[in-house]
Amino acid sequence: MSITSTIAEAVERRAMVTTADGVLLSVREIGSVDAALTVVFLHGHCLRTESWTYVRATLRNQFPDARIVSYDHRGHGDSAEAPAGTYTITQLAHDLHSVLDAVAPTGPVVLVGHSMGGMTALTYAGLFPHEIGNRIAGVALIATAASGLAEAGFGRVLRNPIVSVFQAAVRRSPVTMQKAKRFGCKVFAPVVRSAEFGTRKVNPRVLALANAMHNATPIVTMATFLSSFMTYDETESLDLLSAIPTLVLCGSADLMTPPSHSISMAAHVEYSDLVIVEGAGHSVILEQPALVSDSIVRLLARVGGTTSNEISGLALVA
Repeated sequence: MSITSTIAEAVERRAMVTTADGVLLSVREIGSVDAALTVVFLHGHCLRTESWTYVRATLRNQFPDARIVSYDHRGHGDSAEAPAGTYTITQLAHDLHSVLDAVAPTGPVVLVGHSMGGMTALTYAGLFPHEIGNRIAGVALIATAASGLAEAGFGRVLRNPIVSVFQAAVRRSPVTMQKAKRFGCKVFAPVVRSAEFGTRKVNPRVLALANAMHNATPIVTMATFLSSFMTYDETESLDLLSAIPTLVLCGSADLMTPPSHSISMAAHVEYSDLVIVEGAGHSVILEQPALVSDSIVRLLARVGGTTSNEISGLALVA
């Protein structure tokens, strides 16, 4: 729960935040520490903070005075690996608490989570309900779900016994399975592309970025989190979000977390903003960063900002 080192740059600052159980998380920060509002980006499973590159750049152009924080979850990106038993959504929510205490101890915060990041934000709300409407002033749930991941889309694979076999193989021989994972990513690239990017033609640079992030994730991280997905249910936490401005967004061609998940979540949250991006897949934040950023801008305006190039006089609205 402490910042051990920081590299100050003209645009971006980097730090390592220590969680309550001693895991180092790589944190990136842009914007003044005195900004009126902090936006925290939470990335998805097998991704890293770079997955927000295009959305973050667009948002910075629209709200240059905003403070933007992003970090790699444990076992992902530049953050440290951790004991496999800690690779759970609940632990990620506690990690988020450590990051907020370290880099944004005061002032309103808007959480923006994609996929597993959205699940982390919801779990955080359930664990720290007193912070919803106080520290947490708004939430964006992007291409995610509150429960039933194994009930629709590609998530049905979680019910297949092969998942347990795969996890056991990883526990027995992680090095061998890591090599197999790299090979599998190449072989199944067309399937992954279809699942993540929907029906739109995707810029090759975007696809290369997505593939690189997937290939870099350790096999133990990838496999162990699957157990948490199978038991994940934060439906009750959705009710808490009715107290704050909430955005629910997904792609119409998302095969990982189909639109039915987003529609169900939006129905549980009063006055939520539901956005379905036509033709986009699970990687909507890479496919359509401008549309995603526009939706986040509307969320920030609801939180109490402006739609101009300034954020001033922020006030919490229910």
